[in-house]
Amino acid sequence: MEKHDLLHEFPEHQDKIHLLKTENKYFRKLFDDYHELDHQLLRMKSGIETVTDEALKELKAHSLHLKDELYKMIKD
Repeated sequence: MEKHDLLHEFPEHQDKIHLLKTENKYFRKLFDDYHELDHQLLRMKSGIETVTDEALKELKAHSLHLKDELYKMIKD
């Protein structure tokens, strides 16, 4: 299974991600939410947790939305 955590997705922004995690509470909350959702999706894709196709699709869309929000904050 491929990891999609932010440090793997944006390795060139590791320093900025660390800075935002320590200095921006909103970023930290989104980061934590994204991280937990990424783990949940990995468990579902590997068969550890079962889920309907529709629920998986919704979780993936939510994950993408969180990643977009986080990336906007990283790029600012």
